[in-house]
Amino acid sequence: MINARKKIVKEKGATPTALEEEVAKALFDIEVSPSSDIKADLKDVHISGAREIEVGKSGSAVVIHVPFRVWKIVKKIQGRLVRELEKKFNRRHIVLVANRTILDKNFKRKGLKVRPRSRTLTAVHEAILEDVVGPTEIVGKRTRISVDGTKILKVLLDPKDKDKENIESKLACFSAVYSKLTNKQAVFMF
Repeated sequence: MINARKKIVKEKGATPTALEEEVAKALFDIEVSPSSDIKADLKDVHISGAREIEVGKSGSAVVIHVPFRVWKIVKKIQGRLVRELEKKFNRRHIVLVANRTILDKNFKRKGLKVRPRSRTLTAVHEAILEDVVGPTEIVGKRTRISVDGTKILKVLLDPKDKDKENIESKLACFSAVYSKLTNKQAVFMF
């Protein structure tokens, strides 16, 4: 368990939850297994948090937060890593999301001269949307505003990935996770 603890990087003084330790142990097991093809890439990967989100009737999803510095490595192996983790966590969907910082309009108080576009609320929510859908790609987006003023984001995913990796069964999961992370309603379709 001590080696698996190295896979969790938390804020100073914060202790990892049971779910975070379970995810870290699963990552460590994948890394040390001799048959794993993503073994070399997982060496530098660690997590900063994990939480479970209920997804209606289909069960639950585990959202794993990864530090932004290692997101580039995780992005390359995301499909294979999700598949391996879903084997370890049976009956639960796995969603990998990078930790991103949102700077408000009072960023000058924090000592910054300009606010990078990647730190705006809109840019961070767009990036979270890309992260949530995982190895598939977004080919189109529509914002539907109903008569009562509620906004629903319709996200069109790449039809080539429809048959691959049972993505179709994860559409409700993607919607619930995105709603929980950003408080925005989204509907995913092919």
